Amino acid sequence: MRRVVFNQKGGVGKSTITCNLGALAAHAGQRTLVIDLDPQGNTSRYLLGATAEGEYANAPGVAGFFESTLKFSLRPPKTADFIVPTPWENLHAMPAGAALEELHGKLESRYKIYKLRDALHELDEVYDQIWIDTPPALNFYTRSALIAAQGCLIPFDCDDFSRRALYGLMEAVSEIQADHNAELVVEGIVVNQFQPRASLPQRTVQELVDEGLPVLQPYLSASVKIKESHEQARPMIHLDPKHKVTLEFSALYETLTRPKGRGKRRG
Repeated sequence: MRRVVFNQKGGVGKSTITCNLGALAAHAGQRTLVIDLDPQGNTSRYLLGATAEGEYANAPGVAGFFESTLKFSLRPPKTADFIVPTPWENLHAMPAGAALEELHGKLESRYKIYKLRDALHELDEVYDQIWIDTPPALNFYTRSALIAAQGCLIPFDCDDFSRRALYGLMEAVSEIQADHNAELVVEGIVVNQFQPRASLPQRTVQELVDEGLPVLQPYLSASVKIKESHEQARPMIHLDPKHKVTLEFSALYETLTRPKGRGKRRG
């Protein structure tokens, strides 16, 4: 299963959600790959820690993969050459790199939009789950991810600006579905940084539910523990398996991976 975590708005928790759900998949015994398409590299640092800027600072990663698509070769490198192990069993990463910024225009002008999809089709035989983190923009990398994925998760941070932007975001996904990827399914909206005692988040999320949008449960609580998780470069399942937010992530993962026909998916 290939999933993309996408929102054009920054600061909504894309990297946190991608890394923690990916880590849970690996912890459950699934062979898992996390791809970081955001030049900021937050996902790479979260999963690789100091090695993201040390041992793997010059690793080819996703920038190396895209750069290779610009060069013709009779013996092109294998996609596996751009993947590195993380400290966690069953979990691998294709880290981001600063070169993604300068490559963007070249890739777009030469219409390499399907290269990631083709590469990930090959990796379906290697990995049970592939999670893709995207930059906060509807650019070449985000479109590549939406074209390559089978499922899409949309983080939502209970903000009125986020709510207003959500409709345009859903339209963008629908356009990708119509023009490039008919099998892409919006699996749901992931409510992040939820504060159950505050009236605004409750009202905002309830409006989404009332409109029939696919809001997933449980909602992810706001917690300083997440910041500790970032600082220590340890996904929540490895930092504090019994923490409330860890249990929420686990329940969300179970909702996403529950086989169809075995209980009703909450929405």
